[in-house]
Amino acid sequence: MEHNVYIYILIMAVTTYLIRVLPLTLIRKEITNVTIRSFLFYVPYVTLAVMTFPAILESTQSPVSGAVALVIALGLSWMGKSLFQVSVFSCIAVFLIELILK
Repeated sequence: MEHNVYIYILIMAVTTYLIRVLPLTLIRKEITNVTIRSFLFYVPYVTLAVMTFPAILESTQSPVSGAVALVIALGLSWMGKSLFQVSVFSCIAVFLIELILK
């Protein structure tokens, strides 16, 4: 069993290495395709959203309070409020919803 773990770690290390190295070695010139450039531009944002969204809903005692805070945060962000204001109002919303639901 212990021997298999090292094989799994080695396979994962090689896979991760190849994913990072192959694009650097195979693509030498600038990417001019608009679709591929657009896709690569949004990859970091999508990755951050995929990691953050479940944590927003699961970090509170009730998913309802997390969802309300998410809606408030999206609304305030859409209106151009600062990150500090968005986070403060989202935290207040979670606090009040948790008090109401108790």
